[in-house]
Amino acid sequence: MKKNYLVPQFGPLEGVRVISSGSIVAMPHAANMMADFGAEVIHIERPGYGDTYRVLAPFAEYGGKKVSTSWAQDARNRLSLSLELDLSIPEVKDIFMGLIKEADIFMENMVWLEKYGISDQMLMEANPKLVIVHVSGYGRPQFGGIPEVCDRASYDMIGQAYSGFMHLNGEKEPSSPMLTKPWTNDYISAMYAVFGALSAYIYAQKTGKGQVVDVAQFEANARILSDTFVSWTEAGVLRTRAGVKAAAFQPYGLFISKDDRYVAIGAFGPGVYKRFIKALGLDEEYYNFKDCASSVEAVSSEKGRELDRKTIEWVGDRTGDEVVEHMARYKVPCTIVYTAEDAVRDEHWNSRGDFIEYEDQTLRKKIKAFGIVPKFSETPGKVWRGAPDLGQDTEQILTKILGYSKDEINALKGKGII
Repeated sequence: MKKNYLVPQFGPLEGVRVISSGSIVAMPHAANMMADFGAEVIHIERPGYGDTYRVLAPFAEYGGKKVSTSWAQDARNRLSLSLELDLSIPEVKDIFMGLIKEADIFMENMVWLEKYGISDQMLMEANPKLVIVHVSGYGRPQFGGIPEVCDRASYDMIGQAYSGFMHLNGEKEPSSPMLTKPWTNDYISAMYAVFGALSAYIYAQKTGKGQVVDVAQFEANARILSDTFVSWTEAGVLRTRAGVKAAAFQPYGLFISKDDRYVAIGAFGPGVYKRFIKALGLDEEYYNFKDCASSVEAVSSEKGRELDRKTIEWVGDRTGDEVVEHMARYKVPCTIVYTAEDAVRDEHWNSRGDFIEYEDQTLRKKIKAFGIVPKFSETPGKVWRGAPDLGQDTEQILTKILGYSKDEINALKGKGII
């Protein structure tokens, strides 16, 4: 357990201290994933401004106060330290470096870190076991790449486009590529940041040696594109948008039910395909897998197109719930395309504990939000507090971790440093 740990003790990451600086989604979300499982996350925000995520609409309002719903969901379990992060100011350097010495992991997505007087070498000298995680659009030049490209600004949309991910999403060409929502690239980048941070942390605990982890948004998105790149380099196949329904097998796509709901049905491989044909009550020999669903040619054949029409008609004659229940009896993957309203009302989601309530620190009332993922049998995560007010924990961090006095804190406030 870290000295003067400020959060409740729980979860597999109990005792891990994370310092984070930056804003919006990818890096802060990575830190919050760890906070959900017991890590103490101290998020540095600029006094008077805070994380840009705080001003993202829509807002929940109560008692004359309002909070960004994004902030309320994603910033829970976080400690907020308001600090003007410019190490040319001696008092700031003392605070920041004092925290670095007490930390296990430092995560940032500020990109132009050096302008604040912060370098990896300086941090590692102060804390040789420190794990440093950089999250940026194009990566840091120390790990390769063209420096001018590394220096470019980026957002979720930019990562989706540059990685090749966006090119694969949307309806068939000549339609335009599709941006996936809400922040697909940011959240994927966060997953890789967590993986990198914890892998390096384990190594540091074994060897006493910290290291730097470089997460580029475009590379995180590129890594989940399956065989897209090998298909091009080794088979000369340039993958592009295929639309909702896959061309190489069927059924695998969206269908509209009698009550005008989108229903997703998938039957990949001969085993599931046979169960699907039985579910529709069709002739298994006539609509056999080889002739109707084994290849692009089979799907596009006269018999393959006939099966697609039969599927569309069959779904269109039933409500969405009827389709889902019937396919479930035959073990064919199928679901209605859910909205948030559908999910919040769904018995399965609720019985899994996927929606929880906690007190938002801005509204000072309980809100309902999505819960903890994944589930742990022995050391489950939890939400011990909602998203913080700006600078809510500054005094506690300075006094309990760094030993500042009340007079010293007041002096820092007078200078606008905190």
